[in-house]
Amino acid sequence: MKTNIYVRKIELGKEKKEMLIKKIDKLGKFFDDEAQADIVVSEQKDKMIVEVTIRTADMIYRAEERDVEVYNAADDVVDAITKQIRKNKTRLAKKLREGVSREVDFFDEIPQDDVEIKIVKTKTHHVKPMSAEEAVLQMNLLGHNFFVFRNAQTNTTDIVYRRKDGNYGLIETD
Repeated sequence: MKTNIYVRKIELGKEKKEMLIKKIDKLGKFFDDEAQADIVVSEQKDKMIVEVTIRTADMIYRAEERDVEVYNAADDVVDAITKQIRKNKTRLAKKLREGVSREVDFFDEIPQDDVEIKIVKTKTHHVKPMSAEEAVLQMNLLGHNFFVFRNAQTNTTDIVYRRKDGNYGLIETD
């Protein structure tokens, strides 16, 4: 697994960077050599934020944790991604058989509590052209955490969403 580390708004010593990479590399047993892990470390309101995104051929795993200590936040991120892997183990096992990740015997340790994914409600949404700012206003008026809209500038279907830090994000499709 290839690992990149990015630091924002703080100075992070070489030892802490190496420790972060070492902790995230523990997740390498779940992925093949082509997987890429991006670690972003920043500080906000006296808390260290560790964000990890792992990209494989077909899946993306992401976790973000905050703690006073960067070491604790890194441990929490590893636990969160491991939990995501365990939660989706059935689908991952199928992908393993298809050759996306390498074969590992870690599924023997995981409890066999298969959770069936059940869609309980379907909504139809007319996607109309608007700007991202208009989409955020519409999302807030509806009281939702995300909103799908057609971007009037690019004519693509995009998504705005509310981030944990209270800001907004935009997902652009192609």
